[in-house]
Amino acid sequence: MILPTLAALIKTMRPRQWTKNFVLFAALVFDRQLRPGNLDAVLRTTAGFIIFCLLSGVVYIINDIADIEADRQHPDKRRRPIASGKLPISTARMVAAFIIVVIIPAAFWLSLAFGWIALTYLLVNLAYSFWIKHIPLLDVFTIALGFVLRVAAGVVLIQVARFSPWLYVVVTLGSLYLGFGKRRAELAQLASGANSTRSVLDGYTLPLLDQLITIVSGTTIIAYSLYTFSAPNLPENHIMMLTIPFVIYGIFRYLYLIQVKHSGGAPEEVLLEDRPLLAAMTLWGFSVLLIFYVF
Repeated sequence: MILPTLAALIKTMRPRQWTKNFVLFAALVFDRQLRPGNLDAVLRTTAGFIIFCLLSGVVYIINDIADIEADRQHPDKRRRPIASGKLPISTARMVAAFIIVVIIPAAFWLSLAFGWIALTYLLVNLAYSFWIKHIPLLDVFTIALGFVLRVAAGVVLIQVARFSPWLYVVVTLGSLYLGFGKRRAELAQLASGANSTRSVLDGYTLPLLDQLITIVSGTTIIAYSLYTFSAPNLPENHIMMLTIPFVIYGIFRYLYLIQVKHSGGAPEEVLLEDRPLLAAMTLWGFSVLLIFYVF
């Protein structure tokens, strides 16, 4: 009985979604501190990553409790452990409370500023689960705020020398792009029955989302391009501009997936399972590491 409950709990905490928390390593990588001799910064960032993974898991537990009735009406979400009854609500609540009681003090112990950011992240996501996710536009902006808080958390954990503010802009715009893409995929997939499972979709239309995606994708490309030749800690020969094609291709590929292939309802799965998109991300990451740590 314990093992099935534990498996259901882990599934509810969405380990695959924890890949979003790798954004915490942005400050470490882009401030050129990912070096063998800088073990303290690496360990502190890794600890912060683990804390945010557990906080993310708590948020998903609470979100599934709040959405239990709506999830039971959804063709896929009804199989979630809480909606299907495999994970008792009482157990889920107890585990969520225990993790919060342990993790928040640990975050403040790691760093006072990091603790406040972690607490803010938790409170923002709780507000999202019970209220904000029902408000069009504000729901996606709140998702974007979560990514910005992750970046800020990574910054305060280490002694940052020259972390470009352009990266905050890029992360904000990129997360808005994924958020609006997710909403478009959900609206296209659920069609006329969308409002019965996610009421916020009532406030969107496909033409509106297409316009928002166009605006955000274009500004993301511009913001990243500006970063590649204006950030203070980049090579003076502007070699970082060579990474721009990977970003453009990634944005175009995701747009192709949501509009032609009608996928994208779960961006984290698309990013990990679509081979061309994964290849573009891998090549971008490899190029960044070469530029920052080799050239």
